Parts: sequence; structure tokens; C-alpha cells
Amino acid sequence: MLSLISRLLLTLAVVAAGNLVSTVNADEQFATGTVFVDANKNGKHDPDERPLANVNVSNGRDVVQTDAAGKYRISVSNDSIVFVVKPNGFKTHVDENQLPRFYYIHKPEGSPKILKFPGVDPTGPLPAEINFPLFKQDEPAQFDVLFFGDPQPRNQQELDYIAHDVVEELIGSGAAFGVTLGDILFDDLSLFENMNRGIAKIGIPWYNVIGNHDINYAVDNDELSDETFERVYGPAYYSFNYGGIHFVVVDDVHWMTDGKRKFYRSGLSDAQLDFIENDLKTVPQDQLVVVMMHIPLVKSTPWIEPKRDRLFRILETREHCISLSGHTHHHEHVMIDKADGWKNPKPHHHIINVTVCGSWWSGRPDENDIPHTMCADGTPNGHTVMHFDGQKYLLEYRAARSNPDFQIRITAPELVKAGATEQELIYANVFNAMPEAVVEWKTNKSDKWLPMEKTVEHDPLFKKRWEEEQPLVESKSLPWRALTKPMNSPHLWKVPVPESLTAGTYDIQVRATNPNGQVLTGNRILRVE
Repeated sequence: MLSLISRLLLTLAVVAAGNLVSTVNADEQFATGTVFVDANKNGKHDPDERPLANVNVSNGRDVVQTDAAGKYRISVSNDSIVFVVKPNGFKTHVDENQLPRFYYIHKPEGSPKILKFPGVDPTGPLPAEINFPLFKQDEPAQFDVLFFGDPQPRNQQELDYIAHDVVEELIGSGAAFGVTLGDILFDDLSLFENMNRGIAKIGIPWYNVIGNHDINYAVDNDELSDETFERVYGPAYYSFNYGGIHFVVVDDVHWMTDGKRKFYRSGLSDAQLDFIENDLKTVPQDQLVVVMMHIPLVKSTPWIEPKRDRLFRILETREHCISLSGHTHHHEHVMIDKADGWKNPKPHHHIINVTVCGSWWSGRPDENDIPHTMCADGTPNGHTVMHFDGQKYLLEYRAARSNPDFQIRITAPELVKAGATEQELIYANVFNAMPEAVVEWKTNKSDKWLPMEKTVEHDPLFKKRWEEEQPLVESKSLPWRALTKPMNSPHLWKVPVPESLTAGTYDIQVRATNPNGQVLTGNRILRVE
């Protein structure tokens, strides 16, 4: 049996000490404690250790700040998580799997026993003090963050895919931290621990967003659906600061029933919306706010509209704010504007992040027995790296086990006939293109860049791979998991092969310039006879 201090360090790196507070009336309970600099890193608030003033502490709805002595007082119920909002220049305890422990779970009787996967063990009466130790760290204004969309492994084999396809190349990363944007798993929550051990090998703190495949389906209501997630990761929504930027983790998966079936919609509880509003009131307007969720904010996803509307009203007050999500298994930059219900004249930049699992670990395996698992928009599976510098940010897409320069896939025929009247097409899938990107092309024998036409259709390579599978799917003899159906790619351009090309071998060059100045390039060899 773990000691009390060891149990709390594993749970959140706080210290509970002294006499126990009465829990007779849940409505009158208050958690109190101190936020302090843990100079000797023993998890205890020793007399000579400096308290920290003006640090936010939350119960998941209210946000209070510590006083000059580092003290806070906040109300709690018998189902509460109290957490500290990590301030700039400090870090919280992380466990052996690089998971930040910045919270204390108060569930005296633990999670309900009806859960399919275990929840939180009984925590007992509320401690007299819940102290949060913090540790000084350097946080430069320029830093990187890794973003994973939907790793979503069903089993250990797919956990191994993640390790070899994505994690191994990131070991020793210089990023400040990483974030998984939900669907950490694919329904089997017993895999959380194995998943965490693999991601931990990257060697940086790792935050997690809850997804619709990370919840307990055994229950009928949203309040109990995240009990297993809480046991492993703590609160399903929270915030923290790093390098002068404020990060907000959102739980936008709302589990519900209509009496006949159980299902999810995207929405937020009133308590969570209160928390976000209260939290952002303390963040200066000149700071960038980065909101991270699982289900995208766009109207094409099943949002509970009043909840999305209130979130919009909160985020619209920010001068500098972006958001990221996963869920849809493609990669896209979306500029949310008045057509979506956004009332700020400046559109909101929302990024639907490429998924680690691509199209759910499907498609023909390669020589390493890992499925190619291309996303339905033609984007290879992978991850992203966000470069931050004050209010500025830049997202880089990275295809799994590929050169970082692989940013555009050019699809063209191997051979065309010179002067042919029926023109072949050259396609460019610019994986990380923004909506107003300018895409141009030329050959190595020309200095003039020519425009390509934006098109709304299926990526030709993904379509080809999907069509190749269909006879085997219909005969039920496909030896691997079938690809999902193609979708119209939001970042595809095309141009006819000019009749003027004479016989020879050409280097087809494509460049895409995003509105933020980011330039992406690609090449393909084309033969003309």
C-alpha cells in the first residue's frame, strides 16, 4: 500500500496534511492549501520554501488566485477535482510516464462500480490542506509543441504501430511538451497505461484531451463517462501557461441517452463554460490563447449549438486566439467566420489536426508490416509541430517516417505524349495548405511560375488505392483493414499538362504560399515522348 504522500504525488503532486475537514455537508466544503516553490523537490511545503501569489486554482468552475502567502480557498463537492493552473516559468510534477500531475481528485467514495473500466478509487475525507508544489524552469518565448490527433489503437499491435511509425523518430525531441487531441485509444480503456509508456519515450511532458473513444460507454450520462480518464489523466478540462502563452484543454464530448440508445454530441457543460470564462478573465489580452479540443468547432460536426454559441461568445473576446482539434481523420485549416456564427470581424483560425492513425490503421501494409493508413483526404498519417513566439505561431505538418520536407504530393502520369489533344492532369495535394494559399507550378526548363486551379474532388492516389481494394472487399478476401471511403480534399489543386511540352524528362515543381508567408514545395519527374 502506498503512503499518503506517495499516493498524492502519483495522483497530482500535492501534499495533504493535518486534521481532516468534516464532509458532513458537501455544499459547505472548502479546499484550502498553498501553492509554493518546492526547492528541495520533496513534495512538502517546508518552512523556508517560497509561496507563490496570484496563481490560479480551480474546482472546474470557479477560479481563485492565491494571496500573498500563496494561500487559496475554493468550494468543492464530493465529486471534485481541484487543480492548479501552471504559471509561466514553473513546472508541475510529472510521473514516470511524463504525465503532468497538477491536480487533486476528491471522490470520497470513488467512482461508481458500474463502469466497464475502473475509475477512481475512494479518496477518503477531504484533507485539511491540498498544497501544490511547483518547480522553476526556463521557458523561452520561442518554443515548439507536438500535436497528435487520434492515435486510436484498438490493441497492442496498433500500439506497436504508433511506436514504430511515429514515436521512434521523435525520441529526444526538443519540443517543450506534447498534446494528444483526443481518441487516445479506440474504446479499450485498459490500454491507457501501455499507451502512456510508449509516448513517454519521447521524453517530454505530455498533456491529453479526452475523445469520444476515451470514455466509459457503460453509463448513461456525461458526468460519469470520464471516470476512467480522470483516474489516468486527471481533469478532462483545465488550463496551463507556457512561455507567455495560455493553453486551454476542452472536453467537448457530451455523452447522453434518449432512452433507447446511448450516443455522443459535441458540447460543453455549463460548469466547463464557466471555468473557461473565469479562466480567461485572468489572461491579459496581449497573450495568445490556444484552445485544444477533440471535436472540431465547425458546423459539419454534431455540436449542441447553444454550447458552441456560448463558447464562441467567450473566445470572441480574445484579441489573439486559435484552436486545434482532431476527430475527423483529415488535415485542414478552417477560418471560422460569420457564416459559422462567429461574430468577431476577424475570423477564428481552427486547425483540424492530422491523425497519427490516419484512416484507423487501414490499407495495405508496407515492408515493416505497418498499414499505409492514408487519410481520406489524401494526407499521410503523422503529426504536427507548432512553433510559438509570443503572439505568432506556425504549424508544420510531418508525415510519419518521412522527410520533414515532404509537404506536397504531386500525382501525374508517368508518361504523356507530346502534343496530345487529350490532356492529362497534374494534381498537387498540399497537405498543410490554408484556405487562401496560392499554389503555382513550373518545370525545371522554365523560370515562370504558373497558377494551379483549386479543385474540390477526391485525392487521386487515395481514390486509386481505395478502388483497388473494392473487389477484395466485396469478395470478403481483403487481408488487411479496408480503407474508409474517399472524401473531397480541402487542399487539392490541378493543372493540365501543357501541349507545348516537347519530348524529354521534366522536373515538375510545385510551390504553395500560405497567407502567413509559409512556403511549401514538392517535386515529381514527368516523361514526355
